[in-house]
Amino acid sequence: MLTHIGTQEIKTERLTLRRFTIEDAKPMFDTWANDKRVTKFLTWLPHGTLEVTESIVSLWIKDYEKADNYNWAIELEGKIIGSISVTEIDENSERVEIGYCIGFDFWGKGIMSEAAKAVIDFLFEKVNVHRVTITHATKNPASGKVAKHCGLTLEGVRREFFKSTCGEFLDIAVYSILRHEWQEKSSL
Repeated sequence: MLTHIGTQEIKTERLTLRRFTIEDAKPMFDTWANDKRVTKFLTWLPHGTLEVTESIVSLWIKDYEKADNYNWAIELEGKIIGSISVTEIDENSERVEIGYCIGFDFWGKGIMSEAAKAVIDFLFEKVNVHRVTITHATKNPASGKVAKHCGLTLEGVRREFFKSTCGEFLDIAVYSILRHEWQEKSSL
């Protein structure tokens, strides 16, 4: 049974994962939400205006009232540079899926792997999940590297499973880690 406690602050060596505030809308817009390179393989288009980002952040803040809401701003050296969240929860099977995005200037620096590992640990330790999944477009192999760095196993590829905002049908890779696998990796 899942033990929902909502979004809690998590600290790592370099990062603070925390709840969004309305003041985060401008740096979010400037750093990643309006960048076509970042949103290319995501479910949403780049934000055209700051007002769009403010509206979304306002909804996220309201959603923090729900105990089963997990949505973190990724903060590095006092500046938010990305986000990571639980995008799907299956209560019956005690499984979750996480998704993430980060500003282009921060790609390839191990930041997202560090954030994802911390969130995965949180979900197993505090929420008591049985399984964590990460999916990504195969045309975005960097996201697969994050999953591998966090100890997830490639299960397979869903062919032309997702239609991008550009209208292209994309193959989606599915990675997962189970509780006993996480426990084994954590005890090393």
